Amino acid sequence: MYLGVEIKSMEILRLLSQWLNKKLNFRTPEAQTVLRLAVVQIVVGVGVGLWRPAIWTEVLVLCGLSFLAAVVVMGYRPLRRVLTVRIDEKSVAPTLQIANETLPFLRRGLNEETARQTAEIIQKISDVAAVAITDREKVLVFLGPGCENHPVGGSIVTRATHEVIATGELKVVQNKSEFNCPVKDCICPLEAAVIAPLTCKGKVVGTVKLYQTHKGQIPGSVVKLAVGVAQLLGVQMELAELDRQAQLVTRAELDALQAQINPHFLFNTLNTISMFIRTNPETARRLLIRLAAFFRHSLKRYGRFITLEEEMEYIHTYLVLEKARFREKLRILRNIDKSLLQYRIPVLTVQPLVENAIRHGITPKEGQGTVQISAQLRGDEIEIAITDDGVGIPPEIMPKIFTPGFGSGSGVGLSNVHERLKILFGEEHGLNIESEPGNGTAVWLRVPLVLEDFE
Repeated sequence: MYLGVEIKSMEILRLLSQWLNKKLNFRTPEAQTVLRLAVVQIVVGVGVGLWRPAIWTEVLVLCGLSFLAAVVVMGYRPLRRVLTVRIDEKSVAPTLQIANETLPFLRRGLNEETARQTAEIIQKISDVAAVAITDREKVLVFLGPGCENHPVGGSIVTRATHEVIATGELKVVQNKSEFNCPVKDCICPLEAAVIAPLTCKGKVVGTVKLYQTHKGQIPGSVVKLAVGVAQLLGVQMELAELDRQAQLVTRAELDALQAQINPHFLFNTLNTISMFIRTNPETARRLLIRLAAFFRHSLKRYGRFITLEEEMEYIHTYLVLEKARFREKLRILRNIDKSLLQYRIPVLTVQPLVENAIRHGITPKEGQGTVQISAQLRGDEIEIAITDDGVGIPPEIMPKIFTPGFGSGSGVGLSNVHERLKILFGEEHGLNIESEPGNGTAVWLRVPLVLEDFE
């Protein structure tokens, strides 16, 4: 009888504890803790009661209230929870290795070549029978045992893959029938797969599929691997798209700068020729023929680089035009390492610097002036220097010399070359200038050894 009453009382207490927890967020302390607390309160109460029997009733009340208060405090105190994160090395380590090795390929975008290289890395690192990567319409690569009715380059056939592309949700195929393949009468060794959506900038651009050729459930580690690989490949594709956009911006900047400097050279040269039209028509005619030949040759160029030899030819044509104007006032010295003539430099890099030296260094000077053009090998770079003994640049102007459009022409030439060099080769490859008023100016630059154009 007593046992039944005890069991019923325990059940009532359990239900009461659940109700308090649900309604009041009160957690009943453990029985062992409550028992210890009760023992302490009894010992304290008995001790005080024996010491002061006159206040026995008050002590009993205080002990009871203290006991209840302690239980309430423990019941509402937030429980410390220890979160244990289980690192699944079987899925994390291969994913990171795959991400590291596929990064150089996917920066070029998603196509059959980069997909094949990526799939080879996935199959080598992971423990799966077959790997496939698709875009939204066709199979880009398939490695491992499969069906000959699903060739690389062919359209996506299985409805399971179409479903993942349409919904953007992961799909785990546990048996062959779930592929929903409409192709019949074929021998397909694939029994199960995990199909993960490949997303870029929030849009599904394809799928990554990992297959197994034996029946049974896809292991959780393979599912996690597929999800991780798809996410990382998507991030890498987004980085590739950002790189492509940055390259387009860079090309646009270079095109704009090159388009700016060609008319600048043309207009200054035509101004020189116009001076001879009335005073010396024959000289003007010869100079126009040379200018026409210069631009005819220029129009045959492709890309943003020319050889140092071609740049020197441009400069020679320009100096012929300038010598016709300045005659003995202008003296030119050349110190060109002939072994460097076949290396390529950005188009119209040196000519604007020579023009600037003549226009703003030699022209204002009284008497003869000299411009020296030098190109020498310094380590693994070409150092090109243009020096003059002209009037120099005033100190208050030097901080503004690379400001586009500053001055009467120098801003166009110097800032243009300065910006193009930094865009192509990095911040450390801009122009360097030293000038002393009354003694001349030196401008020099460094160009890496380049034999072919690069975009």
